[in-house]
Amino acid sequence: MSKKLVFLILVVMILAATPVFAQGTTTPAADQSGLKWIGIGIGMGIASGLCALGQGKATAGACEAMARNPGNTAAIRLALILGLALIESLALYTFAIVYGK
Repeated sequence: MSKKLVFLILVVMILAATPVFAQGTTTPAADQSGLKWIGIGIGMGIASGLCALGQGKATAGACEAMARNPGNTAAIRLALILGLALIESLALYTFAIVYGK
């Protein structure tokens, strides 16, 4: 079997199993608000760390591009600023989703 077919079968199986997770509990669960905040902290840390890595690589690439082609600095700077804003939006969206619950 090809890798695409195996991947497609796995996706279909996962999507078919999602109604199982929608089932409600009959007994009240124990208070797990402490675990919720630990998960929020881990999720926010991962999102912020990946944003930092992405911004570092984007800035390094832009500096290298400006050094190689100084005549095109304005266009490179514009693309860099746009890219950094989009990368930063990941952390802001994560922050909004996490603390909106």
